[in-house]
Amino acid sequence: MLRDPSLIPLSHQHQHGLALTVLIDRGLKAQPTQEKAIELAGKVARMADAELLGHFQVEEEVLFPAIRPHLDSGQIVEELIVQHRALEDLIQRVAAAGDNERIPLLTEFGDLLHRHIRIEERQLFQEIQAKLDEDQLARLGKQVDATVQRVCPVTDKLPWE
Repeated sequence: MLRDPSLIPLSHQHQHGLALTVLIDRGLKAQPTQEKAIELAGKVARMADAELLGHFQVEEEVLFPAIRPHLDSGQIVEELIVQHRALEDLIQRVAAAGDNERIPLLTEFGDLLHRHIRIEERQLFQEIQAKLDEDQLARLGKQVDATVQRVCPVTDKLPWE
């Protein structure tokens, strides 16, 4: 999908999130051990600290308020916010999980993060690009970029490395 430059910083972070979901899925399928689960839980924690929680903040403080009046329905935004809270809860639960809980929680986290990103990329961002004109997108892009740089600077390095 061709992404408007205003949304590229968030899409870039979505790529990191999707990479983490693939890492979780493939890692647990190939090696469903506690050692692998502990390693992946550490990656989730590092991703949350480096990028994911800040990403949610940018969306909730800048993106969602700016685009809500232009959407056909605010329901998608409400659903995404609910998913943010669920992902934050799962991050905490994964971090505190005992051996018997860690693998199912990692799987749940990976599945939800994957679905969440797909909704944003395939539905929300497409609608934003269809509803906002070039000037609106450019103003939004400046706000998003400035907030991303302040809260969770985008890098080419994967956040859990």
